[in-house]
Amino acid sequence: MRHITITFIAVLFTTFSFAQNTDTFFNASDVFFKEYVKNGRVNYKAVKKNAAELDAILASTNKITVNKSDANTYQAYWINIYNLTVIKGIIENYPVKSPLDIKGLFDKTKYAVGGKKITLNDIEHKLLRAQFNNDPRFHFVLVCAGLGCPPIIAEAYKPETLDTQLTRQTKIALNSDDFIKVNAKKKRVQLSEIMKWYKGDFTQNGNEIDFINKYRDEKIAEKSKISYYPYNWKLNETK
Repeated sequence: MRHITITFIAVLFTTFSFAQNTDTFFNASDVFFKEYVKNGRVNYKAVKKNAAELDAILASTNKITVNKSDANTYQAYWINIYNLTVIKGIIENYPVKSPLDIKGLFDKTKYAVGGKKITLNDIEHKLLRAQFNNDPRFHFVLVCAGLGCPPIIAEAYKPETLDTQLTRQTKIALNSDDFIKVNAKKKRVQLSEIMKWYKGDFTQNGNEIDFINKYRDEKIAEKSKISYYPYNWKLNETK
């Protein structure tokens, strides 16, 4: 009986500590995004001046373990890590005009986050898309620091609100004239190159227009001709 009690207390303490750590990370991330993000842009200059704050948040992730069986916590955790790490990559090379000015930012540079040494592409493609059926909504919350990306939000993604946040950000992008450019008279629509690069994610249950119309208020004609406009890699920096 004593052994069972001790085991129960140990499990309870471990679970409590886990919850504390993830809550601390999500709350700290939320404070960070609220402080440095405005209108879909990042104040990189201010972040660079206070780099220790970002470093501390990312360092804390190396003491946290999440499991994909708790999908909401896992996804929110890695989405925040991705967005924070992109910002870290920018400020380590700041000032820059574009994330593409930083060689290997997405595919070569490895960051010590989440108990791993991992690239940004690994987070996006191996830890998120590959684990959750290439959920196309990921493309609207993982922000690459370019203006062509859907806008970064001034809040952290959290387990209890994740599904709502994923859907909300998808709707915002797909209802934006800056992201979906429609010429209704000529039945033509220009889409972000994101939807070209990851076409398979967006066509799992139909074509691109089917996916867009699922989230769009003003529907696009089914037989509209699709083309793609060039991606804007200019840095999403506050003006």
